[in-house]
Amino acid sequence: MVNMPLAHDLLWGMAPAQLPADAPHWAVVSLVAGQPVVVRRALSDEGLIAVGVRGLLREQRLAAFMRVDSIARRVSPEALCHVDSARDLPVMQALRQLRPRLDDCGWVWGVSGSVGFELASGFKAMHTASDLDLILRAPQMITRNQACKLVALFDQAVCRVDMQLQTPFGALALREWAGGSSRVLLKKADQACLVIDPWNPQEQAA
Repeated sequence: MVNMPLAHDLLWGMAPAQLPADAPHWAVVSLVAGQPVVVRRALSDEGLIAVGVRGLLREQRLAAFMRVDSIARRVSPEALCHVDSARDLPVMQALRQLRPRLDDCGWVWGVSGSVGFELASGFKAMHTASDLDLILRAPQMITRNQACKLVALFDQAVCRVDMQLQTPFGALALREWAGGSSRVLLKKADQACLVIDPWNPQEQAA
């Protein structure tokens, strides 16, 4: 792999033998079935990458580490922007509604969460009450005014829509950035911390 996977990427190729010794049976079943794992934002030793295994139930989530040399396939959230589903659920209706507007913004965006998982893998993960989780690559600052406009757009959708802004230094919730608080929570690989400017981690709150 030339480029290391990023948080929210889906990876195939993890074997059950790479799971912790006390991993629940459902996690083994998920990997045997050929399900992908999702990259987590966490520190890992050289040659390993932090991932999450998901089961059929919402509470079935397991943190684990996958060997980088076992990655057989990788799908990023932005590769799923224009993938569709025959399942006419509210989340898919919302995605179809928002897709042209997000494309017009000129930003690089993607689909994560249960919607991204199902669109990429074919394994059913969406349901009628699912939220639509999106990510936005934000190497440069997204202004609070731009964030507010996106939130207003999302609030017109037929289901709850959440977006995570991926800055060069970590991730933050779009709704929190649009909320006007002077300090927002930036999730980094080693910790989550309150910052004034998520694009300048030197300006961390005490």
